Amino acid sequence: MTDTSIGTPEQLRDPDYTPPLHKAIPLGIQHVLAMFVSNVTPAIIIAGAAGFGFGSNSPDFPELLYLIQMSMLFAGVATLLQTITLGPVGAGLPIVQGTSFAFLPIMIPLVAGKGVDGLAALFTGVIIGGLFHTLIGTFIGKIRFALPPLVTGLVVTMIGLALVRVGIQYAAGGVPAIGTPEYGSLLNWSAALVVIAVTLGLKFFTRGMLAVSAVLIGLIVGYVYALGVGILTVEAITSSWNRSAAFALPQPFKYGFEFSVAAIVGFCLMAFVSAIETVGDVSGITKGGARREATDTEIQGATYADGLGTAIAGVFGGFPNTSFSQNVGLIAMTGVMSRHVVTCGAVFLIISGLVPKVGGVIRTVPIEVLGGGVIVMFGMVVAAGVSMLSDVDWNRRNMVIFAVSLSIGLGLQLEPGAVQYLPEWARVLMVSGLLPAAFIAIILNLVLPEHLSDEATEEVSGGMAGRRQPEGIPLETPRH
Repeated sequence: MTDTSIGTPEQLRDPDYTPPLHKAIPLGIQHVLAMFVSNVTPAIIIAGAAGFGFGSNSPDFPELLYLIQMSMLFAGVATLLQTITLGPVGAGLPIVQGTSFAFLPIMIPLVAGKGVDGLAALFTGVIIGGLFHTLIGTFIGKIRFALPPLVTGLVVTMIGLALVRVGIQYAAGGVPAIGTPEYGSLLNWSAALVVIAVTLGLKFFTRGMLAVSAVLIGLIVGYVYALGVGILTVEAITSSWNRSAAFALPQPFKYGFEFSVAAIVGFCLMAFVSAIETVGDVSGITKGGARREATDTEIQGATYADGLGTAIAGVFGGFPNTSFSQNVGLIAMTGVMSRHVVTCGAVFLIISGLVPKVGGVIRTVPIEVLGGGVIVMFGMVVAAGVSMLSDVDWNRRNMVIFAVSLSIGLGLQLEPGAVQYLPEWARVLMVSGLLPAAFIAIILNLVLPEHLSDEATEEVSGGMAGRRQPEGIPLETPRH
C-alpha cells in the first residue's frame, strides 16, 4: 500500500524524487532484506560444488568468506550503476542488482571438485561474459522476438529444476555428509523443515515486510533452532566472528586469470537470457511504479549496467549480476518509485561487503538451515517458469518445441555420462542441460512453420484438447 506520508502520489511515481532521509534509508534497507539471502546463496553453492563449502573441512574454507563478501559488495556497486548511472550505463530507475541464479547450472560443472583452482577459469568467464552482456545492450530490442514466453519460461523452469537437488542435499546435511549416518537424519531435516514452515507461514499469513522478508526471517528462526538443538554452537559463531577482519578491500584477480572455452561460451550464451530477464524487470518497474512503459533508453541503460556490473565483479571474484525480480514486487507494494531509496540500499550492501565480519556470521549458518531456505527459493524459480509458460498457447507446435527441448536438457542433466566422449568444454556445457534446452527451443521456435499451430493436439493431451465444441451442442457426459 502506498504511504502518502513519504510524498504525494505524483512524487512517489517519480524516479528522481528523494524522500526525507530518515524514511529513505529504512526503505532502502527493506530492499536489501528482500534480496539478501538470494544474493549470497550462489556463492555458498559454488563453494560447496568446488569442495570448500560448509562442512567440507577443506583448507580453502576461509575463501567462502571472501566470495560472500564480494557478492554483497558488487551487488551494491551494480545497483549504484543502475540508480546513479554512468553516462549511458544505467537505467536511472530503482533497479536492485544481485547475484544471478541463472548462471549456477553453468558454474557448478565448471568448478565441480576442483577447489579454489577451478575459480580462475570461472571468473575469467564472468569478465568476458559481462563484457559481452554489455555489448548486447546495443541491440537488445532486436533480439526480443527470438525469446518468447515459450523459450524464457522453459529456461527459467530448467534453472529451477537444475537446482532443486541442491536444496534437498543441503537439507539432508550437505554433500560432504553423503555416505555418513548423519546424512538425511531427522535432526538435519528438522532444521530445514522449521525454516520452510516459518517461511510459508509468514508468506501466506502476514503482509508487508514480514511477507517480503519471509525467507530471511525463516533462516533466522532456523538459525536459533540450530543453536537450541546443538547443530550449531556459540563457540563456532564467536570463533568465526573473531577470525573475520573488521574491514577488507577486494583483491583484483585474486584467483588468477585462465581462459576456458566452456566458461566463456557458457557465460556469453547465458548473457542473452539474463538480458531478457532484465528487460522484463525494467518493464515491471515502470508499469508497477510509474504506470508507463519503459523507454528504449532505460532498457538499453539497464542492460549496459547489468553487463558492466558483472564484468567488474568478475575482476574481483564476484559472480554475475542481474536485476532482482523480488524487488520489483516490493516497489509495487510500497508504491515508492524513487531510485534514491534503492541507492541507500546499495550503499548498505557496499558497507556490508567491506566488513568481512558480516560474511563471518553468514558463514556459520548451518547447511541444513540454508537447505530449508534454498528449497523454497528454487521451488519458486520453477514456479516462476511455469507461470511464464501459462502465457503460451499450447498448440501442437509449441508442445513439440517444449517436449523436445525439456527432454534433451533434463535428460543430459540426469545422465551426464551420455556425452562423456565430447571435448571437455563441450561436455561441461551439455551436462548443464540449460544451454542445450535453450538453444533447441530458440532454433525450433524460429524454424518450425506456424501452420502447425492450427492442428489438433488430441494425440498428445487427450481427445478434447485443441478442439472447439460447436455452439449449442453440449459436451457428452462422461461415463463412469
